[in-house]
Amino acid sequence: MRKDLIAGNWKMNATHLEAIQMVQKLSYRLDPGDYERVDVVVCPPFTALRSVQTVIESDHLLIGLGAQNVDSHESGAFTGEVAPGMLAKLSVRYVIVGHSERRQMFGETDDVVNAKAKAVLSHGMVPIVCVGETEEEREAGSAFDRVGGQVRGSLDGIPSGEVAGMVVAYEPIWANGTGRPASAEDAGEMCGFVREQVRQLAGDAADEVRVLYGGSVNPGNVAGLMAKRDIDGGLVGGASLDPDTFASVIRYWI
Repeated sequence: MRKDLIAGNWKMNATHLEAIQMVQKLSYRLDPGDYERVDVVVCPPFTALRSVQTVIESDHLLIGLGAQNVDSHESGAFTGEVAPGMLAKLSVRYVIVGHSERRQMFGETDDVVNAKAKAVLSHGMVPIVCVGETEEEREAGSAFDRVGGQVRGSLDGIPSGEVAGMVVAYEPIWANGTGRPASAEDAGEMCGFVREQVRQLAGDAADEVRVLYGGSVNPGNVAGLMAKRDIDGGLVGGASLDPDTFASVIRYWI
């Protein structure tokens, strides 16, 4: 059985002091039973990782720590980048790679995402590999071609045993941060397609991979999403910045 996962991507929001307050407030609003049903993860900015790690460890919180990005190199002259080993030493468990904003704004290709995913795995962390199509691609009928290509390119060469422990997040770019989430039917269909693409690459590992939906997830659309067999949780953006709203998303995901 795949345990559902709800990950909050805080993007470029929250100072380290604000992040401390956010994770503490979130923990106050969750009960032990919530963590039994779903894995809860927060992904603060790099500057807040150490502060959030300290709170999680000192308060014995059951919240997982995630990072929003990583470089594929182990070290070197890469000004401004963060190596996977640096994140691992901060007890980071999950790392988002290939987010649509990284692909669009910073030109990350499937090859770059693939290299990052492999680097994350090599340090015992779990990559959350993001895939998704633009509105133009969906309207042109090429959404499945686009997403399928991203899945194959991003997971290329990764052994099936490692693929089984990974997370893939389908986040349609046209729904990301727009307040226009995909319908539960469209999200479920695409997440099922993502799983089948993984199956073609890694066989039965596809039954273990957790496939998330991301794109304007909020308490109002959780029920429809969670009802879809191939959706194993959510990658939550704006709604994760408010502890009350994020806790509602988590608690509604039954």
